[in-house]
Amino acid sequence: MSSIIVKNLTFSYGGSGENVFSGASFTLDTDWKTGLTGRNGRGKTTLLRLLLGQYEYSGSVTADVRFSYFPPDFGGGGSAREVMEKLCPDAEDWERECELRLIGFDPDKLTLPFSALSEGERVKLEIAAMFLSDGGFPLIDEPTNHLDAEGRKSLSAYLAGKRGFIVASHDRDFLDGCADHIMSINRDGIEVRRGTFSAWLKDNAEREALERRKNESLTREISRLKESAARTSAWAGRAEAEKFGPDRASADRGFLGHKAAKMMKRAKVTEARRLKAAEEKSALLRGAEYEGEIALSPLPAPEHPVMLSGVSLSYGGREVCGGIDLVLGRGERVAVRGPNGCGKSTLLSLVCGECEADVRGNVFVAGGLKISRVRQTCAFRGTVAEFAEAGGADPTKFFTVLSKLGVGGGIAGRRMEELSDGQRKKAALALGISLPAHLYVWDEPLNYLDVISRMQLAAAIKSCAPTMLFVEHDESFVRDVATGVLEL
Repeated sequence: MSSIIVKNLTFSYGGSGENVFSGASFTLDTDWKTGLTGRNGRGKTTLLRLLLGQYEYSGSVTADVRFSYFPPDFGGGGSAREVMEKLCPDAEDWERECELRLIGFDPDKLTLPFSALSEGERVKLEIAAMFLSDGGFPLIDEPTNHLDAEGRKSLSAYLAGKRGFIVASHDRDFLDGCADHIMSINRDGIEVRRGTFSAWLKDNAEREALERRKNESLTREISRLKESAARTSAWAGRAEAEKFGPDRASADRGFLGHKAAKMMKRAKVTEARRLKAAEEKSALLRGAEYEGEIALSPLPAPEHPVMLSGVSLSYGGREVCGGIDLVLGRGERVAVRGPNGCGKSTLLSLVCGECEADVRGNVFVAGGLKISRVRQTCAFRGTVAEFAEAGGADPTKFFTVLSKLGVGGGIAGRRMEELSDGQRKKAALALGISLPAHLYVWDEPLNYLDVISRMQLAAAIKSCAPTMLFVEHDESFVRDVATGVLEL
């Protein structure tokens, strides 16, 4: 057992002019299974790379362990077996096969080219190799992005059986299954606490709610004190002016001057109270992450906008899915589920009239539908403002939604291809949210999205009750918003 001790960590990217971390301090035990969380852009990957010693910083990082990092940086191809041998050269073949079975990877696939493995299979192989190697304390950066629901469950169970790591993820169920400590990167610093992610989330929400109530109370008090100070100051000014009137005797002027001074003193006391309240108010909500509610703009959908009967989809004679029956009713939100590669995205493309697969069966999609389409990835090249304009969004609503998702000002002129994965996803969602639509067809909308944004999105969907067909592997989100499930 040893510790990772970080003191006064300060870091900024050259030329950015803004610190990613400013005087951050924390201590971790290397036996802890630590879940790392924080809104997109808070610096989770940056923190892991700082621990690796890849960037210059001020402050100190003290650790008695070496660090290893996922995803690994290695070149070359070859078979899956050759890649694993390269990643953990000192392990025996039987050890590799046992470790792969533990993580839910079929060892028979080691004979396949590494490039032929699915993204999820590559993730499992690389993480299993990390724990077999002597590379050091594992730093695991967002391993769930390419895993289906079952893959996330098996990886979470695998990590729960290990001792000592940091894993960054936005999946609540995943973190609850494997982490016994949570490290959160907030606006005002880095917090480490013992317990599950759900416990941290509950405590954090209660703390923010308490601070918001106090903030609202102080706002009202400051407004009242401002009005009181203004009235008192005005009375004092009038009394001061009256004592020099043409009919005022010396005694009158003395009395009125005393009254004016008393009024002015009262005004100064009131102003001091106002400033104290304002200072107390400014100390609140520094770490608050919830930026406010977002709202979709659903249009009244037909009674049954989508009906599928006996549909099968294939490419070049190879069927990827078949026997699909679906009647999507107005206001229903159906989650399409199944393992990677089973045709979920192809089905969404079929509904949107973009399918390139061979289709058999009966397909009905109501005419004239305005569809809000969010894809897994966004390949737009150009500025964020140009992206919104090309998508036909009202710029005010688009940037309001983006701001509430935690992407601040100054983003309009930045190029989409230069944004982080999370920021690009939020821009795509802001477009999908801001456009009025009869039907919402969203493909893995939570990929790269932070937990707070996921909760905002779930709340908006439940509140606005759109007609929706979506693919998502985050089981807590599906439980929250889906009215039905289509298994492929």
